[in-house]
Amino acid sequence: MTQLICQECRKRYALNERVWKCLCGGLLDLDFPSTFPVKKIQKRKRTMWRYREALPILEDRHIISFDEGFTPLIRVNFQGKPVFIKQDHLFPTGSFKDRGASVLVSIVKETGIPGVVEDSSGNAGCAIAAYCAKGGIPCEVFVPESTSPGKLAQIRSYGAKLNRVFGSREDTGRAALREAENTYYASHSWNPFFFHGTKTFAFEVCEQLGWRSPHSIIVPVGNGTLLLGAYMGFGELLKAGVVQTIPKIIGVQSARCAPLHRAFIEKLEEIPKIDKQETLAEGIAIAEPIRGKQIIRAIRKSHGEILAVEDREIKDSLESIGKQGFYIEPTSAATLAGLSQYLKERNGDEIIVSVFTGHGLKATEKMTAILQEKTGSPLS
Repeated sequence: MTQLICQECRKRYALNERVWKCLCGGLLDLDFPSTFPVKKIQKRKRTMWRYREALPILEDRHIISFDEGFTPLIRVNFQGKPVFIKQDHLFPTGSFKDRGASVLVSIVKETGIPGVVEDSSGNAGCAIAAYCAKGGIPCEVFVPESTSPGKLAQIRSYGAKLNRVFGSREDTGRAALREAENTYYASHSWNPFFFHGTKTFAFEVCEQLGWRSPHSIIVPVGNGTLLLGAYMGFGELLKAGVVQTIPKIIGVQSARCAPLHRAFIEKLEEIPKIDKQETLAEGIAIAEPIRGKQIIRAIRKSHGEILAVEDREIKDSLESIGKQGFYIEPTSAATLAGLSQYLKERNGDEIIVSVFTGHGLKATEKMTAILQEKTGSPLS
């Protein structure tokens, strides 16, 4: 039976209950029996919804979708070594967050929830706003005052109510939590259904590699939206007997905001308080990740690690990947900087998968500033 289960007190809730956290305040996970009828899957349309039996929507008529997913998995050379890159910057709203938004907003539709609230540094807010627009669901998005103008315009264009919070990313989350006392919280960190969308990353990688796991995956980590989804997805594939192993999961943080890296390196049980600094990688600049301990457990169980990268490494990665014809946002380039670190210590035939998480067109102002800094003159 599919149920929501509290991580703290183990209280259970039915799938159709309008809850996003436990009454005790604890985080909820979803106990869901996924199956993978491979022959049926291979005959279906190439979208993330081809894995229908592994997604927790009861009736197809409630699915909110733009036929997203099954993004290309291509070989790209880094330091002379081939790495598979999942092009999730090609989603409808320009980031992988569409995976989680499609499932979460479909649940909202199926449950009859009249409206939602979300907080975001940009990409998740864009995704939730877009899918709510398609589903005819009122949506309110809280963002930090520093959010890229392009992302603000994108959220507004979908008809969502936009609230800019004059303060930190953490202040923005607290403002949304207050609003969520009266409105359903379509959060990409609190709400468990979002992760049941991002887990499709693992399903697609597995199928595109010939129904097997890579040795390692390298992904950005702030709130852990993609990392936990990938760990969950490969875990479900393992339980179903589709794959034999879960890949090592390598998380990448900005050195200017790296509480998870510190917790991992120092073998801490709690996520430490840090002195957060401004970074190019705004999408992973999360000083207080809600599911921090869960992220650390997933990395340790997979025998993975967390890497931290400097802003200069992010700039170098942007320049390098741009010269190969790819235009990605700085947060996505942070992942590639981590990949470069990882490859320095690796030889042999390891199958490595990484990802472009966000399109460069979502960060035009930052990209322009970086290029002007490099050339020393305005772009014309």
